[in-house]
Amino acid sequence: MPLLRQHPWVFSGAIKITEGEAKDGDTVEVFSADKKFLGIGHYQVQNSITVRIISFEQVAIDEVFWLNKINKAYAYRTYVGITNNPNTNVYRLFFGEADGLPGLIVDYYNGHVVIQCHTVGMHRNVEHIAKAIKEVYGTQLKTIYDKSKETLPKNYAINITNGFMLGDAGNTIVTENDFSFYVDWEKGQKTGFFIDQRENRKLLAEYVKDKTVLNTFCYTGGFSVYASTAGAKEVYSVDVSKSAMEITDKNIELNKLSNHQSFCADTFDFLKDKKDVYDVIILDPPAFAKSRDVKHNAVIGYKRLNEMALRLIKHNGILFTFSCSGVVDKNLFFNTINAAVYESGRRVKILHYLTQPADHPISPNFSEGEYLKGLVLYVE
Repeated sequence: MPLLRQHPWVFSGAIKITEGEAKDGDTVEVFSADKKFLGIGHYQVQNSITVRIISFEQVAIDEVFWLNKINKAYAYRTYVGITNNPNTNVYRLFFGEADGLPGLIVDYYNGHVVIQCHTVGMHRNVEHIAKAIKEVYGTQLKTIYDKSKETLPKNYAINITNGFMLGDAGNTIVTENDFSFYVDWEKGQKTGFFIDQRENRKLLAEYVKDKTVLNTFCYTGGFSVYASTAGAKEVYSVDVSKSAMEITDKNIELNKLSNHQSFCADTFDFLKDKKDVYDVIILDPPAFAKSRDVKHNAVIGYKRLNEMALRLIKHNGILFTFSCSGVVDKNLFFNTINAAVYESGRRVKILHYLTQPADHPISPNFSEGEYLKGLVLYVE
């Protein structure tokens, strides 16, 4: 049984009986068929994952419980050197299942915290979570913003709004590996910045000196800033979102860079006539598949995108390619890229396998948390 190995999901098919009338978001206890306690979790109505476990111990779910969870998450980030870091003041404080609270994401932006709840049960406890965050950070905390409306079930989200739980600052400038980035958590995608590419952006800088670089699906231009600063000859950023390109331009200006051009365009359309122009290409698309129902279509999309890039990149080029689709595991992603290589007729060598950084931890009892996959390919 997965629960005995502390996998935190209880699927509807595993439930034999339900005592009482549990409502969406209720905290419930889970027992084995022989009445042994297995865990405490949040109940979800009409969901294949019926219970998400928040404790494998029979404890009170009170303010002490929430504070302990946030404290442990902060202590881990301190241990890996990401809190109080003079070069970086943006990181993920809490990462759902890997930190012991399925459905909770908390990101830290230079004294400002953004909370995203993905389950009703977690959002019903958002006040306890915010109080715990205040206790952990103390006076260095300026803002707490609850941005959960877009990530919660629609029938529940209709009755809530995103809003400030502390302070009222809607944006700030953060530092990542000594680079500056403008973050707008009210209007930006997800919590405002793609924190999970921090180490991969740093690696890119090793490959771009005197190169022509194309950053597709660039969002706010993270890879572009690193490439421009690391000595790239020219850097081109492409995203279909006008607002994303505006923030990319702000970030280029913020870091006082000049070797850069922005294009507001669909990446697939942009790539059609660009053969032998770029030495380095970054493919970091949004999740093509957010559920298993559309996984096949997502694989087709990843294959097509990578085949296009492989066909047009210069000889002796470098391709950074990623998938953040949780339902596309690393083996399927690797096989998809392998198929794209075959169809393109190019020969490649794998330089690096890439993943998410330490503040997005991967737990061995929850492999689904390893959502970010990447490869760095040398293209002959």
